[in-house]
Amino acid sequence: MKTLLVDDHTLFREGLAMLISHGFPQVELLQAGDLAEALAAIASAGDVGLVLLDLALPDSSGLHGLQRLREQAPEITVVVLSADESPETVLAAIDAGAAGFVPKTARSGVMQAALRVVLAGGVYLPPTVLGHARPAAEPVAPEPGGTDPAGLSPRQADVLRLLVAGKPNKLICRELDLSESTVKTHLAAIFRKLDVTSRTQAVVAAARLGLRLGA
Repeated sequence: MKTLLVDDHTLFREGLAMLISHGFPQVELLQAGDLAEALAAIASAGDVGLVLLDLALPDSSGLHGLQRLREQAPEITVVVLSADESPETVLAAIDAGAAGFVPKTARSGVMQAALRVVLAGGVYLPPTVLGHARPAAEPVAPEPGGTDPAGLSPRQADVLRLLVAGKPNKLICRELDLSESTVKTHLAAIFRKLDVTSRTQAVVAAARLGLRLGA
C-alpha cells in the first residue's frame, strides 16, 4: 500500500517513518509537512491508499485539514494522528470521515500495534473511546466465503469497509455496483447486527471487534 504520512514536526515524522519502514517494508511511504504538500503529493502519486494525518498543521487547524482531504480525495482512507486523544476529539474526527485514530502520545509498543492494525486494513481507536474494551492487537479477517465475526455477509462487510473508510453512499454504490436502495438495505442490516445507529458508532464497533476492513 502506498501511504502518505502528514505531520509538520520533522523529528516525529521522520521517527514514525523509520518505524514504518523498519516494521512494514511492504509499505511505500510518502511524506508531507503540511496540507498543501499532502494534496500535491496525492495528486502527483495518483494511487495513495492511506493517509496518516496530523490534525495540527501549519495551514489547517482542527478538523479542517481532514475535511478538505476528504472532500478532495474521498476515495482515500484517512487515519488521524493527534496528541489530543480525548473522546470528543476522537469521535469528532470519526464523524468527519476518519477511519481510525492513533494517539501521538502512545508508547512505542502501542504505536507499533496501532500501525499494524491500520496497515493491515483494521480500525484502531484509543482505549479512551473504547472504554473497557481494548483495541485489538491484530485485526480479525472474515472466513473466505462466510460471515465475519460480527455475523455480516461478505457483501455487508464490503459496505461496512467503505462506510468506515468515510465513503458516502453514492461512492459505495459506484464501487460495489449496487443501487442506492440496496446499499441502504445493507446499512440497515449492518447497524442492526452491530447494535449501532450511526456511522461513528459503526467505526467504534469495528474497532472493538477487531474487524479487518481493508480491501
